[in-house]
Amino acid sequence: MLKTLQIKTTKRDEMIDITREVEAFLQETGITSGAALIYCPHTTAGITINENADPDVKKDMLRRFDEVYPWEHELDRHMEGNTAAHMKSSTVGASQHVIVENGRLILGTWQGIYFCEFDGPRTRTCYIKMMG
Repeated sequence: MLKTLQIKTTKRDEMIDITREVEAFLQETGITSGAALIYCPHTTAGITINENADPDVKKDMLRRFDEVYPWEHELDRHMEGNTAAHMKSSTVGASQHVIVENGRLILGTWQGIYFCEFDGPRTRTCYIKMMG
């Protein structure tokens, strides 16, 4: 079963917690054992799993990404001027798998699933595939 999420981002760089949307879709499917695949079809956005208890973690991650991949670099040649967004997206990755057991996502106590925007604001698409 496949679900399409439309995500409206509001900043150039942000991490949006989509854990509830993934959990809600899992409940809709009735799958009790299997896996969830969360996929982002964009070259300047990505999907990650990380801490969702302390909002400073997201802020720190985005700040550190900017330190490693500054928005402007004298050697960048990409016409759109968003090479940093492509680098961040490649670092984070386009997808994540999560095990499903007993009708629940198997995530750590502090883990959440994040859609990562690196070239916003935009309207983005994210796919969730439940397999079981």
